Amino acid sequence: MNNYKLNKVIDDSKKLNILATLLRLLPLLRAEKKRIFLATIAVFANSGLNLAAPILIGYAVDNYIITKQFHGVLIYAAILLVIYLLSLVANYLQTMIMGTVGQNVLFSLRNLLFNKIQSLPVAFFNQNKAGDLISRINNDTDKLNQFLSQGLVQFVANIITIIGAAIFIIIINWRLGLFALIPAFLLLIFTRLVSPWIKKTNALSLNRVGALSAEISESLNNFKIIIAFNRRDYFRKKFSQANDENYSSAIKAGIANNTLAPTYGLASNMAQLIVIAYGIYLISIGNFSLGLLISFIAYISRLYDPLRQMAQIWASFQTALAGWDRINIILSLNSDLPTLTNNDGEVINDSLLEFKDVYFKYSEGKDILRNVNFKLQKAKTYALVGPTGGGKTTTASLMARLYDPTKGIILLNGRDIRSYESGERVKKIGFILQDPFLFSGTVRENLLYGNEKLHNYSNEQLKTLINKSGLSELLKRFDEGVETKISGISGSLSLGQKQLIAFMRAVLREPEILILDEATANIDTVTEKLLEEILNKLPAQTTKIIIAHRLNTIASADEIFFVNGGEITHAGSFQNALSLLLHGKRSS
Repeated sequence: MNNYKLNKVIDDSKKLNILATLLRLLPLLRAEKKRIFLATIAVFANSGLNLAAPILIGYAVDNYIITKQFHGVLIYAAILLVIYLLSLVANYLQTMIMGTVGQNVLFSLRNLLFNKIQSLPVAFFNQNKAGDLISRINNDTDKLNQFLSQGLVQFVANIITIIGAAIFIIIINWRLGLFALIPAFLLLIFTRLVSPWIKKTNALSLNRVGALSAEISESLNNFKIIIAFNRRDYFRKKFSQANDENYSSAIKAGIANNTLAPTYGLASNMAQLIVIAYGIYLISIGNFSLGLLISFIAYISRLYDPLRQMAQIWASFQTALAGWDRINIILSLNSDLPTLTNNDGEVINDSLLEFKDVYFKYSEGKDILRNVNFKLQKAKTYALVGPTGGGKTTTASLMARLYDPTKGIILLNGRDIRSYESGERVKKIGFILQDPFLFSGTVRENLLYGNEKLHNYSNEQLKTLINKSGLSELLKRFDEGVETKISGISGSLSLGQKQLIAFMRAVLREPEILILDEATANIDTVTEKLLEEILNKLPAQTTKIIIAHRLNTIASADEIFFVNGGEITHAGSFQNALSLLLHGKRSS
């Protein structure tokens, strides 16, 4: 079984560089190419208009203000007003368009991430906390959205403005321009050196947010146990520890994200001092004009102001990359339960289900099952008995293909169980868990969940089918019948009622194999007797596999298997099974 622990995957994986990361984002942006094209036009228009203004101002100073030709000043003032208004429109369009792009990408990314999570096996959810997964779907995707909708357009606009300003600076006076650009080159070196630290710090902060979310989720889900054992102090301590770690990492991330801005501000001031000092000297020797100096200073601002904005955007970009790394880790995972596309390993035999030389262990654990071999025939009832932790539920999980064997093969109707599509396999195998999960909605919606055959049944048709299946007595346990409301945590239902719904849901599917894993553990003996009668009404060809600690539940089984110490052996008679349970021995 694969290791799906996300934190370990992150530690063991090779980080993507920025270019590789952006390339991975391209499929998400492909659907938005028209909007991105329009936004790009708006960005170029806005940047071009802003770059045109300083040279016009310098020209107006040299040719109209110094010579006191105020008519020309008014003309150029009107031209500048039009430029600024057009720039305003372009800026609004680029912001609005990229905001839409960001929201669309966020929507698609969350769907993609959620669908990927749904495609992963049970092992993934056993090894990762729900709170951390929620944080990746909500928080990390939103960090990426913030950069795409806000930072990306500013990033591109600033790059264009910086390049354009640098070109104008060199054209106006290349010697003065080179001196003015020295601080910018030093900033590039500084940024390259600190960027890995910023990204690493933000990644740690996002991990801490996920850990805090997981801690809150775990505490709320187990609040009844906290109250029952009066251990608020224990969970308060755990929450305080997670909160402190989150606070500390958030402070460090804040410091890292704000490191660049003051440095960029200092570089801008140094560049302006250089330009003013050297520019005044050039004017004094007659090699420069006042208008050109004003234009030059304006272009210096056009160059270094975007650089200062880039400092904040770059920090946002590093946060987005850290979030994308956490998202991409999930997207890059593949299920270790693939569907075979060929007939390799198919064996034709007369058994319904067969284990052949099966070994199984959980990730980084010892073997739970070792060299297990047995066959199950159609239309029989089998029981799995044994001490707690012996491997009964693991065996049932392998039958339902919640996991695959570490070694060996499991055959269903003579075919490798891995060759069945998920939908086809689920139709054949029903599984009632000891602690079933119900969705928010009604009893009807939970009964029909995943049952395409009954999906369009009306309430009357469903009730008729329930009566025919002998489930009407169970339905009476619910005040409003199939329309009984169920909350998200099923707080309005007892655990026994939840199991009844899971039982009815499985019976209505009429599977070839029905696995009951302690399915009557929380049900009274009268109801249990009723369930036995219902099971007897299942189609004659249905094979039932029962895991139970109540001995009366397995008394009528056709065959009993004793599961313990990684081995599964025939227990023989009911009395022999009882003896094995009492003494913990294996039959020969």
